[in-house]
Amino acid sequence: MILDALWGPLNMALDPFINYLGPILFIVVVAVVVSLLTTVAQKLFVDQDRLMYLQKEMKEFQQEMMEARKSNDPQALEKMQKKQMEFMNKQKEMMTMSFKPMIVTMLPILLIFWWISQNALLNHLIVYLPSVAYYVLLVPLFHMFYHPSPWVPAGAMAIEWLGWYILCTFGLSFLFRKLLGVKSGGGM
Repeated sequence: MILDALWGPLNMALDPFINYLGPILFIVVVAVVVSLLTTVAQKLFVDQDRLMYLQKEMKEFQQEMMEARKSNDPQALEKMQKKQMEFMNKQKEMMTMSFKPMIVTMLPILLIFWWISQNALLNHLIVYLPSVAYYVLLVPLFHMFYHPSPWVPAGAMAIEWLGWYILCTFGLSFLFRKLLGVKSGGGM
């Protein structure tokens, strides 16, 4: 009921933009806004230097652990197990760092996605891809994300709005991270 009160004003405000830009370009604009929002949140709420330091420490620890396991040296393994508790705290710190921007951005993003899924102009969006793009970008992910859709014709090299959003976001997030100097949150 509360969300229904939001849909009317959102539809009134954004449907003219959807009609002007077209659904495909509108999803690109949404991807730009969401990618920029999440990247700025990561820039503001994550200590980039500390994150890089922790990632470096974790990588070194993992290499030491692999070497200790390969050598089968009981003393080296015992030393690494003692060191592991210290690194669990560092890993927890890294997770906490990544959790802060997620808290700030999650609710607006969920509301945007929910609105798109309810919007009559967007929720039936089908983007037909050239066969090369389809096979290069989607076939590797096919088994993980496939769910038959009543909107996409069987055998079509096409995706719906969420797939299109995800494809747009990959490149945009990379671009915004580079432009704003945001370090990767990976390595956990």
